[in-house]
Amino acid sequence: MIQEARFLQSNTKIEKLPEAKYPEYAFIGRSNVGKSSLINMLTGKKRLAKISSKPGKTITINHFLIDESWYLVDLPGYGFAKRSREAREKWALMLRQYLRQRTNLIYMFVLVDSRIEPQIIDLDFINELGEKGIPFIVVFTKIDKQSNRKTIANVKAFQKALEENWEELPKTILSSSLKGTGKDEILAIITASNQAFSKTDISTNT
Repeated sequence: MIQEARFLQSNTKIEKLPEAKYPEYAFIGRSNVGKSSLINMLTGKKRLAKISSKPGKTITINHFLIDESWYLVDLPGYGFAKRSREAREKWALMLRQYLRQRTNLIYMFVLVDSRIEPQIIDLDFINELGEKGIPFIVVFTKIDKQSNRKTIANVKAFQKALEENWEELPKTILSSSLKGTGKDEILAIITASNQAFSKTDISTNT
């Protein structure tokens, strides 16, 4: 359970991001996938991450400090058609720099809308993370918006599409920001990873 969550900073320059002294968990997904709602659900703060009426408008890396011990990062959404080519290129460069330089990044949580069929842009992004060796978990959002049968069908279709490039499928979590589904599972992963990070840090400094 998260006790304290506060906004730390919003930035577009990697060199100005917070000191990499805490374990970091980044959340990313296509625009309008429900990322801000999920972050607010996880932290128990209804207005911690702002839900924009114009998805994809802002291109910033938003850092939140959780319980004074780890960073939650809200990354810009991708795949928003109304962005200019210049904006998309700027986002791609910033993301590459972020993935390459944030040595404290433990997991990327890649959000995918459970209501739709597999999208090439999601599959390509996940495959790229795999190629770069970036640890990640797929979180299927908005499962409360449809029947359980439809959710399972879409998740299976997504996994089947991934099988073309993956011998072992990445871990997946089903979530609903409205009902709180997936919250305990995500936070349990983060808690366990934080403990491992602390032990590694202690052993490195001894």
